[in-house]
Amino acid sequence: MRALLTLLVVLTCAALPARAQQAEPTPEAFRADALSIEGLINSQYAYLDRFPGGAMPISPVLRAEAEAVSDRRSLLRYAERAVAALADHHAITGGSFNDSWGLVPSYSDLWIEPEGDLWRITAVRQGSPAEVAGVRPGDTLVAVGDTSTAEAVAAFWTELGLEPTGDRAGYAARVLAAGRRDRPRDLTIRDAAGAERRLTFPNLYEAGPGERPPISTLPSGEALIIRFNDSLGDSDTVAAFDAIMTAAQPDQTVVLDLRDTASGGNTVVARGIMGWFVDEARPYQIHRLPAEERETGVPRQWVEQVLPRPGKRHHGPVVVRVGRWTGSMGEGLAIGLDSLDALVVGEPMAGLLGAIHDHRLSNSGLVIKLPTERLYAVDGTPREAFVPAR
Repeated sequence: MRALLTLLVVLTCAALPARAQQAEPTPEAFRADALSIEGLINSQYAYLDRFPGGAMPISPVLRAEAEAVSDRRSLLRYAERAVAALADHHAITGGSFNDSWGLVPSYSDLWIEPEGDLWRITAVRQGSPAEVAGVRPGDTLVAVGDTSTAEAVAAFWTELGLEPTGDRAGYAARVLAAGRRDRPRDLTIRDAAGAERRLTFPNLYEAGPGERPPISTLPSGEALIIRFNDSLGDSDTVAAFDAIMTAAQPDQTVVLDLRDTASGGNTVVARGIMGWFVDEARPYQIHRLPAEERETGVPRQWVEQVLPRPGKRHHGPVVVRVGRWTGSMGEGLAIGLDSLDALVVGEPMAGLLGAIHDHRLSNSGLVIKLPTERLYAVDGTPREAFVPAR
């Protein structure tokens, strides 16, 4: 998954189907695609209840920008801004510019929440430039460049014609701290003692972890600790996990460290992992598709199951470690393992909304990635609201 996201950095437009490569759309066709995004979101986005009136936030600024779209570049720029209006880290475009904002949490290392007049850093990514520089949970983000955080957050939303209220404040602060993909970050941090430092960090598109195996094992007394290296979308992960588990002691405690799974993954990998811990079919996640209910008036919901894998079974205790960089499929794996009686511990997860579907605009082929399914733990708890046991 990380490799896929890295590829997006070098794109200046979305991938095109063959027909679009043969004949570039007219300015009118690009404009029609821009104007269609509002309707697409209102029909397909699964979390419209977050917004007043149950509809996408739209402003005169965004409407005017959509009307002015005339080519591929202006369409992508508008699409990025329209999707940002959702203040949803899981909603993104399928293409990007070199100077697009970094994706949170995949390419971020600071989790920031508004706290009164402060912008509290509540989590710092392990091994990241911010952690290496000594930034710690409990510090505050004072400024972005020469602008106070409060002013920078307000400006982020003013550019879109929207107010920095509700979920928007924390969303913008995290995006601003992740920075633009093509340049270093200039952040002023105040520590718990009140000392301020103006720090320059590389962005995580340049300072990523480099090549790593899908899984690492760590020594820890009697337990077997398995750390997933942002690999839940890697086709090699299941085989690597199988090899490690085959060597585990029959009743050994297995610790699954999901704290570096920010880029998500897929259910094949997740079910391959969970299959080691069941003797029969077990439910692990509930899906709901609001778009179908909006279209037909008939609700649709289903339960996804994990099945045992022949010859692969571990009976020892399972502990799952999670944190803010446990994202998307990492969160799905955590709630699934919780339903299988694993002990889930750590900090709150990324809280990414739903399951993403790709929606391709009809004229340009630009892809809009939207949370289109709502996801729940088997007890009905929304996945984004799941809280670790401790």
